[in-house]
Amino acid sequence: MRVLGSTVLVLEAIVVFLAALVAAGTGAVGGARRSLLIGGVLALALIAGVGTLGRPFGVTVGWVLQGFVLAWGLWVPSMWIVGGIFVVLWFFAVRNGSRIDALRAERAAESDGTGADN
Repeated sequence: MRVLGSTVLVLEAIVVFLAALVAAGTGAVGGARRSLLIGGVLALALIAGVGTLGRPFGVTVGWVLQGFVLAWGLWVPSMWIVGGIFVVLWFFAVRNGSRIDALRAERAAESDGTGADN
């Protein structure tokens, strides 16, 4: 979950910040400063969310952040599409990420137990 979830949140932070730059240029949020502030805070929150993925509440934090990205679609309509794509990616990360991490740990344990696998 950690690797896949971290990837989704970091990529989402980059896209959100770039969307804030576009919204600042178009004046969609009511001014460049407000747009950059909202987008910057949301991008930083997404990056900070990566740090919570190892804790029991990390997945919940990720879902809340997905909600904020979708809510930003009220001011920047293209974020409905982008946010929807990232909600699907986050769902996939939550659903399959734990399995991927378990398989990686199993593979690492097997290679450590046999010595050299060359």
